[in-house]
Amino acid sequence: MPKKVFVTGCFDLLHSGHVAFFKEASSLGNLYVGIGSDHTIRELKGRETINSELERLYMVKSIRYVTDAWINSGSGIMDFVNELQTFRPDVFVVNEDGHSPQKESLCKQYNIEYVILKRIPDLNLPTRSTTSIRNSNASNLPYRIDLAGTWIDQPYVSKVHPGWAITLSLEPTIEFNERCGMSTSTRNALKKLWPYALPAMHPEKLAQLAFRYENEPGREEVSGAQDAIGICMPGLVRHYYNNDYWPEKIESCIDDSVLDWLEQHISLKLLWPRPQGLNLLKETYINKENVKALTDAAEGCWNAIIKKDLERFAYYFNRSFEAQVKLFPAMLPQNVKAIVEEYKPITLGQKLAGAGGGGYMILVHDKPLDDSIQITVRRHQMDI
Repeated sequence: MPKKVFVTGCFDLLHSGHVAFFKEASSLGNLYVGIGSDHTIRELKGRETINSELERLYMVKSIRYVTDAWINSGSGIMDFVNELQTFRPDVFVVNEDGHSPQKESLCKQYNIEYVILKRIPDLNLPTRSTTSIRNSNASNLPYRIDLAGTWIDQPYVSKVHPGWAITLSLEPTIEFNERCGMSTSTRNALKKLWPYALPAMHPEKLAQLAFRYENEPGREEVSGAQDAIGICMPGLVRHYYNNDYWPEKIESCIDDSVLDWLEQHISLKLLWPRPQGLNLLKETYINKENVKALTDAAEGCWNAIIKKDLERFAYYFNRSFEAQVKLFPAMLPQNVKAIVEEYKPITLGQKLAGAGGGGYMILVHDKPLDDSIQITVRRHQMDI
């Protein structure tokens, strides 16, 4: 009897990469496909689907390599668990960026063979992904990740103790999900001003303009300056806050050797968007001891990066996240904490991007990770 082979995914924009994946997976046996529901995609991606679940089911079932397909009954990143428990496949197949320790552990629990495939296009066809297709006509505005010290850009934090925040500007090589800590809300606001690309201005002046545009008069919750700075200023940037919304001083590093080193040792792992309505300020412990721990970690992190000292960088990177969580415990709910713990044995550092609660996990590692998203640091610096 042929083996029962199971794959799962959203398959929102069906393309040749999906078909090649189905073809290779079906070489292992009869292929069955679990499809993420519209609700699951909304929850994971922070956006509406392009094609409804019924359309996606119809198209996937029409592919000749697929024996059968269905809509997964669960939700979230592990929406297929019920189907896996009842269907009991012989083989569970994922591609490189779909791999996770959670999936592998579940397969071990049920004695299911776990196979990871590389993204290889079929003969004479280009490499395709849903992200690359969606991104082909997208805005070229950068994204940013916060490496250490963030939350200090809010005056109610820096008035207790001043210090640095560190951001890294990223090229938009993929379209990052909404509510996932990549400053997408600031980026969306700026797209109204600059739909396709940043204008030719001095980066710091551009960041000031972006910050003022997003935080128009009368806005009740002011978005921190770190978002505008991280998007508008290239490379690695640190900014010093002292009881004000705009930093007292800003320092940049656009040294290629440092940025190359960061690209080699940092990657991202998608979890799920921060839940709608999550109140990160419902429980806070903003005191001098906790804020000083945050700022000391940022200082140590910057020095380690400039020296390209991976061990010290990972140490202070972790200390910064620990300090953030002490200040704002809601950043790390139990379901997210479980994923962070899974990655501790295989990475040097783990931290949630942005305000936490979900989103992307920033990983520090000494060797490349197959199941993570590689970053490209934005390096362009205008001579103005």
